[in-house]
Amino acid sequence: MLMKTRNLLYLFVMLSLISCREFIEPSLEKKQIKAIAPADGIETSSYQLTFWWETHQDAFQYRLQVASPSFSAIEKLVLDTVVKNDKFTYTLEPGNYEWRIRAENGSSQTPYVTRNFIIHPSALTDQLVQLQSPANNIFTANAEIQYEWLRLFGATKYRIQIDNQNFANENNLVLNVLTENLSYLNTLQTEGKYQFRVRGENATENSKWSTVRNLTFDRTPPAKVVLTSPANKQTLPKPFNLMWNAISDADKYELLVYRSDSVTLYHTNYPQLLSTNTQQFNLGNTNETLVWRVRAIDKAGNKGEFSSFYTFTIQ
Repeated sequence: MLMKTRNLLYLFVMLSLISCREFIEPSLEKKQIKAIAPADGIETSSYQLTFWWETHQDAFQYRLQVASPSFSAIEKLVLDTVVKNDKFTYTLEPGNYEWRIRAENGSSQTPYVTRNFIIHPSALTDQLVQLQSPANNIFTANAEIQYEWLRLFGATKYRIQIDNQNFANENNLVLNVLTENLSYLNTLQTEGKYQFRVRGENATENSKWSTVRNLTFDRTPPAKVVLTSPANKQTLPKPFNLMWNAISDADKYELLVYRSDSVTLYHTNYPQLLSTNTQQFNLGNTNETLVWRVRAIDKAGNKGEFSSFYTFTIQ
């Protein structure tokens, strides 16, 4: 009996500690993270660097700063950003730098870990442009796209190319223009999948092409949803599933349940955005009649036509 009591007490203490940890945020003030790359004192001729550090289990973000030539004698604060994961890529100019990183949560942060590095000048042909936006593999219903990239040292202008055939024929591209700016606004004419890339140029050299990013321009809404279960005007006991046909290009579905007036939403839960074409329903009172409908939404944000209104009665 004594052993059983001790075991129960131990279990209670452990559960209490776990519960407290959920509500009391651990302090990071005496913790430290490790900076991995670029290594301290490294010298490189690559303008694009990936900063990399170890994560900490009690942190939910990391503050990355880069200064030139150092934090003790700052001429330029190059970068001050918050990152959620353990890496961040950025393009710099030749020069002397220090970078530092710390872990943060809602109430505390670790001390900064500081490292220094040097970037030496190099031929433009050895470098590549770093794209900023749009993100890779996006879907958009907006034909007007703003393309952006980071400045590349040594480039006086930038060539942006857009295609829908993976650049198989550079003499027949959707767009092939030069600009002195770090952005370019273009309006797509037809729906479909596109690729884009950018390189830096000057009077004598061209950089490497950036990585190719993809985007899909889609302004066609999904098909109208057809409700399948429960049948219209059916009476049935709780709980039961609300179901409808799957739409091939739907990314999610918007479900609405109303009171019998077909106008007043039944609960603050609605509208609900769902990734599947079914949802369990366990609300309502006996003999209460409710109304529902659904529409599909695709990855580009196009909203399809709502289904017909169906009613059901709680048994």
